[in-house]
Amino acid sequence: MSPDPSNAVSPDPEAARAAAPTASVGAPEHADVVVVGAGLAGLACARLLTRAGLDVAVLEASDGPGGRVRTDVVDGFRCDRGFPLLNPAYPEARRGPALPALRLQPGPAGVAGADGNGRRRRADPRRVPPSSLLRAVSGGLRGPGSVGEKAAFARWALRCALRDPRDLLSAPDEPWGVFLDRIGVRGALRREVVDTFLAGTLAEGDGSTSRRFVELLVRSFVKGSPAVPWAGMQAMPDQLAAGLTAGSVRYGVRVGSVAGDGVTTSHGRTTARAVVVAADPATAGTLLDLPVPRLRALTTLWHVAPERPTASAALHVDGDRRGPLVNTVVMTNAAPSYSPDPLSRNGSGRALVASTVLGDAGDPATEKTLRVQLGDVYGVDTSRWELLVTHAIPQALTAMEPPLDVRRPVALGGGRFVAGDHRDSASIQGALVSGRRAANAVLEHLGLAVPPREPLDAAANATLVGTV
Repeated sequence: MSPDPSNAVSPDPEAARAAAPTASVGAPEHADVVVVGAGLAGLACARLLTRAGLDVAVLEASDGPGGRVRTDVVDGFRCDRGFPLLNPAYPEARRGPALPALRLQPGPAGVAGADGNGRRRRADPRRVPPSSLLRAVSGGLRGPGSVGEKAAFARWALRCALRDPRDLLSAPDEPWGVFLDRIGVRGALRREVVDTFLAGTLAEGDGSTSRRFVELLVRSFVKGSPAVPWAGMQAMPDQLAAGLTAGSVRYGVRVGSVAGDGVTTSHGRTTARAVVVAADPATAGTLLDLPVPRLRALTTLWHVAPERPTASAALHVDGDRRGPLVNTVVMTNAAPSYSPDPLSRNGSGRALVASTVLGDAGDPATEKTLRVQLGDVYGVDTSRWELLVTHAIPQALTAMEPPLDVRRPVALGGGRFVAGDHRDSASIQGALVSGRRAANAVLEHLGLAVPPREPLDAAANATLVGTV
């Protein structure tokens, strides 16, 4: 479920053009399969079912595709809701959308910490070959922490990078905070960098997330370079929606009840041979009478600075934790296309700064405190920064608590199915995988052949159009 920003938001013309061919009004009387929700999971599911020759109707309550992956264009700046990133190393992303067409730009590179002694650059494990990671981190990482602490962290990151994901998923599970304590990743490095970085990534600051999930996450960070499309993250669901049959996606249609033979909507009843609910976890729980998992909230505040506070594209964290900030980045340093100012592409002009805090915290008091903290982190005067838009997302991430199960059932019986990252892992990869699993389950239910998995796009990791 996406929030409605308080600022006046103009639609993205590129996104509107991409989505228009598949958009239609109202709900059809019948379809082979009804998919409830046009987020990544629902669109991925609909894509595979359409390829199998089925008539698919995707019913979406909001005004566009994407679910929690949406981009608002405010005064010409592209602001992604929830600050998501796409890792081209995700296997399912390499099988699904045409990544080269997204014109990916490198996302935030590395982590820079700030404390009372000033800003300090940290190593970026994505720029270091796995074979050199241990030496690079334990010997070359500047900043807090003893050599022993850095070596313990490097050994852990290296193990995550080199092990098969199936091995990581079969390891004994426990909260990641307890696990890192046990293997010796502690001290200043842990406190000032690792904990703060993971808090923004996991939407929690208590170390309660599954060790298995965190290790998969670390593996993806080391193996790939998170990126953003040239037109914003909205381009990804737009591309998936545009690949469906014209008229198959219906926006502004709210589903009130679900059965195996159809759905009841705000426009009447639509019959079907199968129904897939690919809505947010709370809505899916209501429609299908399923337990709702614990959901974590994140708030992203987007500021426009008259000039960029740093030339770095690193993700900045506050090691001293002097306020609510968990991370911040000058987004236009990493992705110049997020700014309407041509001059920003050569380093001058206004800068777009994205800052994340935990929880649903879009109130003026939080912004005031955050602004002061941003001044400390970047070492600049932030009084002239303009708050462009605030995205407070109460359902930003599904809590991945131990013991982690990344293959929750998608077939519920009686022609009812469910998809979403809450059935797999709380990530773009998890959403896409769940969509594929749900589509395959529908095909089996209808007695149709399940197609072989699509091959990986070998060029996926070579699609970045810029450097940081």
